[in-house]
Amino acid sequence: MQNMMKLCDVLEMENIDKGQIIELNNEHKDSIFFIKKGSVKIVNTSNDIVKYVVKRGNIFGELALYDKHAATEEVAYTLEDSVICYIKTEQMENLMEKHKSLKNGLLKIYGIRIKKLERRLNDLLYKDSATRIKEFIADYLQEFGEVDTNGTLKAKNLLSHKDIANLTNTSRQTVSNVLSKMRKEKLIKYNSHFISET
Repeated sequence: MQNMMKLCDVLEMENIDKGQIIELNNEHKDSIFFIKKGSVKIVNTSNDIVKYVVKRGNIFGELALYDKHAATEEVAYTLEDSVICYIKTEQMENLMEKHKSLKNGLLKIYGIRIKKLERRLNDLLYKDSATRIKEFIADYLQEFGEVDTNGTLKAKNLLSHKDIANLTNTSRQTVSNVLSKMRKEKLIKYNSHFISET
């Protein structure tokens, strides 16, 4: 992450407001993106389903390195005001040849994403929808949360119920019901801005 943040300082940089689209298939189809500030969700353009969420210090659009066509099947939406850096795939390939740690970092990111996809598939096969949603919320808090002054893990509520439904292979109504039940059982606190442990 430190190396990526340093890399951002020498790349093209853009401030992008919350809710804006970053097209991965037009002018940026040969680019890889680094998130210096904020977070984005990656959506499959063919079925409008959220594939994954990327936070500060991570990359997206890296499929352009391996398969130019695959990158055109994705679009990114900023979940909050963000600063995005981008680099052409050719430049990235040159940097990866010079800096093996960058190449290893990219492989690690892929490995983590594959593990998450495997877990989602496993959860779909062996866990009920309520369990999948509860575990997703716990994981989301771990990944995106920060400990506040009271010692409580708290994260910005960046995802809609539909997004959570996509990411847990459930329905929006089921997500609403499970989150309401979790709130009543005092497992979480949430509103339109934040979600936290109790």
